[in-house]
Amino acid sequence: MVAALLYDGMSPFELGIVSEVFGLPRPELGADRYELRVCAAGPVRGLGGLTLAAEHDLAVFAAADTLVLPGVSDVHGEVPGPVLDAVRQAHRRGARLVSICSGAFALAAAGVLDGRRTATHWRYAALLAERYPRVTVDADVLYLDEGDLLTSAGSAAGIDLCLHLVRRDHGSEVANEVARRLVVPPHRDGGQAQFVQLPVAPEPEDRRIAASMDHALLRLGHPLTVDELARFAGMSRRSYLRHFRLSTGTTPIRWLTGQRLRASLPLLERGTPVEQVAVQVGLDPVTFRTHFRAQLSTSPSGYRRTFRTDSPA
Repeated sequence: MVAALLYDGMSPFELGIVSEVFGLPRPELGADRYELRVCAAGPVRGLGGLTLAAEHDLAVFAAADTLVLPGVSDVHGEVPGPVLDAVRQAHRRGARLVSICSGAFALAAAGVLDGRRTATHWRYAALLAERYPRVTVDADVLYLDEGDLLTSAGSAAGIDLCLHLVRRDHGSEVANEVARRLVVPPHRDGGQAQFVQLPVAPEPEDRRIAASMDHALLRLGHPLTVDELARFAGMSRRSYLRHFRLSTGTTPIRWLTGQRLRASLPLLERGTPVEQVAVQVGLDPVTFRTHFRAQLSTSPSGYRRTFRTDSPA
């Protein structure tokens, strides 16, 4: 039995994910279909003024084989005590606990994530790690499977995690068929990094460093060296490296690589071939792919497939 929790201020989207995967009739699962129970302590109000009433209470939630906790309504708020008690009770008897997005805050508040790895939305990862230092937060992955504890990133990553559960319970063939009926990929490449905007370095106070950075930005498609940037700034190489780190907190090469990757994103989104993109941003294709995967946890071609804005030929 799979049980999903309702709570005040919830987003119906995450409940919809659970209902689609575990609640709809699934002939592809044969006789081993899931039995879904939606549970709550009482009537709740969702986003947009929606009022929901569940047929089942927290006792049913605590007794389920798989408990799903959608994102909490307020990551800065407190999780109700009865919900924490239900989670702890289920954990003690070995039930499978699943969270979507910020639902990891409820699992962490119950203490069941201590000493374990967890995923959550990248926007909340630092807060979760700060509030619960015994929890190892991975801000990059789409979901994590720790056996009895499974957590996902943002809301849409809940689809990935639910399909993973089907794959784990019934095999890849069945999970692929469920994905086809949902019209979603059975597995997505990469992690959350591809959805996080690359940071922009603050404007340095040193005008010589700032001028050299502007010079580089206008010439990303050309070979650039530290010596060239230092000459443009009117400094020795050693002095330039020292002032650059003081101004930006990083090295010229690391900054330049980040700017080249940033410049590559709109080109990939327009469907430009990867080899052409690499040349346009001043990198050879092999180096470009290596840095891209290291920074965004996916390949340039994978990013292009995900974010392409034009219609493929």
